[in-house]
Amino acid sequence: MERKVAVATLGCKLNFAESSAIAQQFVRGGFAEVSPYSSGVDVYVVNTCTVTEHSDKKCRNIIRRLHKINPDAIIAVTGCYATLKKSEIEKIEGVTFVLEQDKKGSVYARCAEILEGSPCGISSAEHIFPAISYGERTRSFLKVQDGCNYFCTYCAIPYARGRSRSVPVETLVNQAEEIASKGVKEIVLTGVNIGDYDGGLLPVLQALDKVSGIERYRISSIEPNLLTDEMIDWIASGTKFQPHFHIPLQSGCDSVLARMHRKYDTSLFASKIAYIRKKMGDVFFGIDVIAGFPGETEEEFASEVSFLKEIKPAFLHIFPYSRRKGTLADKMDGHLPESVKTERVKTLEALSDALHEEYRLRFVGTRQEVLFEGRVKGGLMGGYTGNYLRVERPYVAEQIGQIVPVIY
Repeated sequence: MERKVAVATLGCKLNFAESSAIAQQFVRGGFAEVSPYSSGVDVYVVNTCTVTEHSDKKCRNIIRRLHKINPDAIIAVTGCYATLKKSEIEKIEGVTFVLEQDKKGSVYARCAEILEGSPCGISSAEHIFPAISYGERTRSFLKVQDGCNYFCTYCAIPYARGRSRSVPVETLVNQAEEIASKGVKEIVLTGVNIGDYDGGLLPVLQALDKVSGIERYRISSIEPNLLTDEMIDWIASGTKFQPHFHIPLQSGCDSVLARMHRKYDTSLFASKIAYIRKKMGDVFFGIDVIAGFPGETEEEFASEVSFLKEIKPAFLHIFPYSRRKGTLADKMDGHLPESVKTERVKTLEALSDALHEEYRLRFVGTRQEVLFEGRVKGGLMGGYTGNYLRVERPYVAEQIGQIVPVIY
């Protein structure tokens, strides 16, 4: 009887790419990949996140739920939370073993050894675990880089994923060609700190741009200080990289940015946005912000709101500050009540909604190229424009996975 594996993933796009790569190891080993909530699962892989306390709690709840569904299944836990709190996870009922982030590539080998009762010949993780997501008809995530050297005061990820290291360019090109061979049209480049690619990111972008069959690229997130003018100039010169940037700001107030140990100020950030618009036009900017960092005053928060209204991103990714043990911010004075953070999140959400609608309305009636991804409710299909506006149209099967011109 064919064995079954199910992978439960929490967190970022990078985790999803790595989970997909792990699942493919099992599939090549003769397993069938099924939903985590299926019956008769032999192996569960839980790929964890630790960016917030809520992420940790969600991981624990999923582990307990999976054990209840299939009490005899192997439960292998890996990822960032598994690295920082290994002993905590090992105490959860049903957990078979825990592998830290740098051993993520060995999950299949450990499970195979347990099931077969003997070593399977794969015993060590690679220095960096290359990963691409499989299974999508229209978009794949490609891991470019892992780890981070920045150690921002609020962030535990460098402790979980280690120092910055990069997947070789030739490996990335081969993986992109593999993705293209499956008919996928779009690749999203993922990593912890992509712009810190060893030797510079621009040569990677230029090599990937030459891969036949891939029609669109997006960069999942890049630090503003690492998004160079040279890179922007090249992207704007007529490449496959879309007019869509996800840039972490974290705070729109210089005094808060300094306490976060970010490597830029609002002046640099604003100038970067302005330069991209000068070169590329009305680009979609998604911006990360943290609400309620320790010591954030009403005046500092008001300064942030004013700055966001000034630079006018198309969308805000908003996170309430979450205390992480071992970080410098954890030891800071002035931690804010949850009620204050909640109110600031609401203010930022309302601003994000207004900014997104303002951006969207500028494109009504214009011709846009849409990559349709699949069927949605009501007999419709959905997809995204190059500048990441959501579009829905009546379902046409042959247009799924294709880039189609529409009037927005």
